[in-house]
Amino acid sequence: MRLQRLRIGVEYASQLNEKGTPMKFGGIHLMQLPRPWTSESERTLLNDALDIAELSDQSGFDYVWATEHHFLEEYSHASAPEIFLAACSQQTKNVRLAHGIIQTPPQINHPARIAERIAALDLISNGRCEFGMGSGATSTELGGFLVPQAEKKAMQLEGMRAAVRLLVEDPFTGFEGKYVTVPPRNLVPKPLQKPHPPLWMACSRRESIIEAAKLGLGALTFSFVSPDEARQWVKDYYSTIENECEPLGYAVNPNFAIAAPFLCDHDQKRVEATAAESYGFFVYGLGHHSFFGEHRPGKTDIWHDFETSPKKAAAPEGEAQTCVGTPKMVRETLRQFEEAGIDQVIAVRQVGRLTLDQQCSSLRIFAQEVMPEFKDRELANSGRQAERRARISEKAMARKPKRDQPQVEITIPAAGRH
Repeated sequence: MRLQRLRIGVEYASQLNEKGTPMKFGGIHLMQLPRPWTSESERTLLNDALDIAELSDQSGFDYVWATEHHFLEEYSHASAPEIFLAACSQQTKNVRLAHGIIQTPPQINHPARIAERIAALDLISNGRCEFGMGSGATSTELGGFLVPQAEKKAMQLEGMRAAVRLLVEDPFTGFEGKYVTVPPRNLVPKPLQKPHPPLWMACSRRESIIEAAKLGLGALTFSFVSPDEARQWVKDYYSTIENECEPLGYAVNPNFAIAAPFLCDHDQKRVEATAAESYGFFVYGLGHHSFFGEHRPGKTDIWHDFETSPKKAAAPEGEAQTCVGTPKMVRETLRQFEEAGIDQVIAVRQVGRLTLDQQCSSLRIFAQEVMPEFKDRELANSGRQAERRARISEKAMARKPKRDQPQVEITIPAAGRH
């Protein structure tokens, strides 16, 4: 059976050009927790997430992604992704452990603390860490750290530049920016991956995708879009990263990942009904915190409002393709994304009131009945993908501005005894 799948994979791979390459699969943990809560709710949430990450690793998923959000009650209790991914590193063996994202404005996370955590995670996971950056979006979380909406992107990029230099330079020679100043020091420990773990940037529209390409970063796309729209975004991204990129880091990461609602079941009516409620809450919760909600911290019951509000949303549908349905339906959607050139599809799977059993069942069905076809094509086409990335990397790194690194001697006087 495997040889038959491999022959099918090779045949299909031969039909794909550079705009359509076999995909990898990831899953992102939003840590949604609708009310009502008990004293055990959050412990159960985190332990369930660890179980899902372990099962993902055993089932052949390529990535486990962890997001970072603050103060977003019910929508995302994911305030310490570095802790979650560190725990994942001890319960998994092969899956990549990816920050999707770290909020890099210095007022939220100081660049030295970011670099220290990235390096430590990379070491304890034996080189499986991936480093995605973002800024956060809502006034609830940005305002909690006094980050102005108008300056969040500039802060994000400045924090990222400092953090990447801290990971690489030996010793770090200092950074003076508009939002943060970091004096010369030598960051320890350094990451296992050299020069640093792969870099990503959260993107929500074409402009930010192009910006990620110009910086040599993987595009981590959180807009639910159709394959046709994704196809144009991928084309623009790869054209830009190959021909215009001036890398932010010391290595480029030509990668285009897209998040999609994910739920797989043999019963089409059941899976669609379950997804409508769970992803409906996902959309409603995002809207509550971002657009129309009037939130009272510790008081507002978003789940209750979702169930009773005329604004009650449904799961993304229409032009925005989702990986929700029977194995056959999910396979067809993924083939469209694959043909559009997507490098990785990230399953948005821990949402609403989906139980651990529902999530694990969905994952197992997908791994057994859908994933093997794509894995076989990835194996058959891995050489060509590596050649493509090497070509892009060589051209992009040649454009990185040369920076004469001063060889300074850092002397820090002891404070003395008091």
